[in-house]
Amino acid sequence: MTSTGPQVLLALPFTGRWLARNSPARRVPSHGTDLLGSRYAIDFIGVDDRRRTARRRDWRTFLATEPPERFLAFGAPILAPAGGRVVAAHDGETDHAARRSQLALIPYAMGQAGRLRAGVAAIAGNHLIVELADGGGYVAVVHLRVGSLRVGVGDRVTVGQQVAECGNSGNSTQPHVHLQVSDRAEMASAQGVPMAFRRFREWPRGAREATVRESGLPAEGAVVEPLP
Repeated sequence: MTSTGPQVLLALPFTGRWLARNSPARRVPSHGTDLLGSRYAIDFIGVDDRRRTARRRDWRTFLATEPPERFLAFGAPILAPAGGRVVAAHDGETDHAARRSQLALIPYAMGQAGRLRAGVAAIAGNHLIVELADGGGYVAVVHLRVGSLRVGVGDRVTVGQQVAECGNSGNSTQPHVHLQVSDRAEMASAQGVPMAFRRFREWPRGAREATVRESGLPAEGAVVEPLP
């Protein structure tokens, strides 16, 4: 079930093609929880024109972890999805190994409770929170690459400005960017706010042809590309 309340309209925070996962167009809460203001959050994973998240597969893909540098999203520029003022900036969390293997995902899933107990940084990793210029809420940009943040607390950002690079920090199994809007800056007590994105090209799962959307939420499993 999706929300019928007012939506905060954002720009997609990247260039090129990215795959939508955990979309609130499929279900709410999109990540299966309301914790940390994530009720309407969405994930994006960089892909190529064949929908691959990495160009290489080997034994590690099926049996072990993989280096994050193998993935197309890792190090990709992340752009401000809206104008506003940076009210939180956290850096210093490691970009850990990526996991596509089911064998590698099992012990990682078993550590989820421990990461929650460790607090926001263990879940969000390196992240930025921007207070929207129109007062409509706070947008969090999450799982950024260590050492890549280009802005700090108090800085003003404009839509499309590069603010960091995509990483694999925090609660992340492969490099991606997690985006959410909430009613306050403190993620530990935040409530999620509905959002939508302006002007993008969308290839729904299984479709060969793209549709241009002036605004909306990407479907689960759709590939999207921002438009000017």
